[in-house]
Amino acid sequence: MPLDRLAFQGLRNLQALDLHPSPRINLFVGDNGSGKTSLLEGIHVLGMGRSFRTRQLRHAIAHEGESMALYGRLAGDPPLGIGVRRRRESAELEMRLGGERLERVSRLVEVLPLQLINPDAFRLLEGPPAGRREFLDWGVFHVKQGFLDAWRRFRRALKHRNALLRHGRMNNASLNAWEQELVLWGERLDALRRDWMAAFQPVFAETLEGLISLPGLELRYSQGWDRKRPLAEVLRHGRDTDRQMGFTQQGPQRADLGIRLGKRPAAEVLSRGQQKLVVSALKLAQGRLLEQATGLSCVYLIDDLPAELDSEHRRIFCEWLERMRCQAFITSVDPDALADLWSAQTPVAMFHVKHAGTGQGQLLPMDRQTS
Repeated sequence: MPLDRLAFQGLRNLQALDLHPSPRINLFVGDNGSGKTSLLEGIHVLGMGRSFRTRQLRHAIAHEGESMALYGRLAGDPPLGIGVRRRRESAELEMRLGGERLERVSRLVEVLPLQLINPDAFRLLEGPPAGRREFLDWGVFHVKQGFLDAWRRFRRALKHRNALLRHGRMNNASLNAWEQELVLWGERLDALRRDWMAAFQPVFAETLEGLISLPGLELRYSQGWDRKRPLAEVLRHGRDTDRQMGFTQQGPQRADLGIRLGKRPAAEVLSRGQQKLVVSALKLAQGRLLEQATGLSCVYLIDDLPAELDSEHRRIFCEWLERMRCQAFITSVDPDALADLWSAQTPVAMFHVKHAGTGQGQLLPMDRQTS
């Protein structure tokens, strides 16, 4: 379901806004520092309970402001309201869905599936495995029933095993019990990831080919431990070294998604523009698979889409967004870079984010430009 209303107050340098976006394409143009990325950040907090710009959500509160209140409404019958509030003096994130208080962020993630494409998205290729695991588990969470329960049970078993490893006198009976739990839920987690990868691979390959031809580029799922040995055996034989290190060195918590071109990591051989198209194919394929499996559509947050892309690849990228019939919020410094890339049948809303006299970002609607 697309968002049909956004109301933000106290978010960074943005003036309070009450916006009715297009169900399809929303373009936000303006100078650097005007608040375009802050608007995407607000939507991200609504759907993920966290910012993509800071680890401390209080830093997203307007300077000298006491709180930040974000509201979004999902179109439907009936419409569904999502509310998030963060006070500067409190570490608690207040969340509401349909007027009822939420205790778990996972419910926000479930009802408002988001995909973010921004400069940090390059970390999928060149960053540590944690970001790729998060990407992988986002897809499994939305598509595979039982994933969240398996993930939580596995993390609980892992936490207890690590605590025992760090204990001065290791209780073998307790260690055996928690290792059995870790193996049970770890293997379940791995099976869900493998099933999702089998469905994701062909969707990704088709999406990538539609954006750019890169023969030989492939995804390789690594489970996080020696694939020739059962997890139970790996844990049992690794106790001594795990105890020395103070944590469990092998298991699903070390899983990774290798992205390679031939025999080399893709990040080492691709240009910046090619990397952006690979990352975009990964994100778009996530949304396509989600829609195929559940009928739900992603909301795409795309910060500075024109960056790193020539005019032809911008056009191809925008054609994919039109074909998917998804809702997208896109920023650009150049108002002409994206305005004329959409068909007349696609609902496009354009907004100018400009510095007001107070130093805050002000959102002004613009007429759609056509060629």
